[in-house]
Amino acid sequence: MLDLNSLRVFEKVASLRSFSGAARALAMPKSNVSRSIAKLESELETRLFQRTTRDVVLTATGEALLERCADIIANVSDALDYVGSLAATPRGTLKISSGIGFGINVLAEHLPEFLLRYPRIDVILDLETRQADLVGEAVDVAIRLGTMTDSGLIAVKLGEIRRYLCAAPAYIERRGMPEAIESLTEHDAVDMPGPDGRARPWIFTRGEEVKKVETRSRISVNEALTVHRLVVKGAGIGQLSGYLCGPEIMAGRLVRLFPSWSLPSIEVSIVFPSRRALAPAVRAFADYMKEVSVAGRLWQDDPLPE
Repeated sequence: MLDLNSLRVFEKVASLRSFSGAARALAMPKSNVSRSIAKLESELETRLFQRTTRDVVLTATGEALLERCADIIANVSDALDYVGSLAATPRGTLKISSGIGFGINVLAEHLPEFLLRYPRIDVILDLETRQADLVGEAVDVAIRLGTMTDSGLIAVKLGEIRRYLCAAPAYIERRGMPEAIESLTEHDAVDMPGPDGRARPWIFTRGEEVKKVETRSRISVNEALTVHRLVVKGAGIGQLSGYLCGPEIMAGRLVRLFPSWSLPSIEVSIVFPSRRALAPAVRAFADYMKEVSVAGRLWQDDPLPE
């Protein structure tokens, strides 16, 4: 049976094309590297490297072995790193990406407690209207709203945000109260465009009944906090997150429309760029967000029960 450590040494020599370089990378004597390769070649009864005075080159057999064992070695290394990190104290700089509204209204509420719990973690909070490239921008973890479409990322659902259709009293006084969902086509909408930049129909459900309405966006804006502010100021009718509009409705600054109908909720996920073992700081943040993302807590609280 092949020794995994010998395979690990083989992979390092092959990637660095040097016995000395592999010895330095693995923090072991060069003689031990040579013995590991010799032992592996003996067990396989074949040469894996052609050695010259200047270079170390894989043979055809060595190329075939590297191709088949690289993923195995990476997975074993990840597993060992993960087990070793379980006892490690979370520390270092954690880069978190999020939308602006969720960052201001949710993460800004919870991060102070997280930082008190983990005093050796520093946070870079990157708030954008666009979705960050987690790999290209070296983002450790992201909060994403909506259905996940990037299959290359690892997503864990945290919960859902309830939404409500609202208008300001000033708007209703000026334009009148819409009497039926179909009449929304005659009103001014404040809406966010879809991923393709186009307007999307508003979808309402009541039991098994579903209605779609093509509204006229008087204002289209790509940021949820601005939609909320525009609706409060009477610019039109809009779909607002419960944690934003709930207090406004109860204070009389907004009116909820068609309360017997529901709008689709928005799924919230915590996202990682890789399946590789998570660093202790990333795992600590993920566990913390799962802890605080429960029904009845802030953004998952239903401020307006049916």
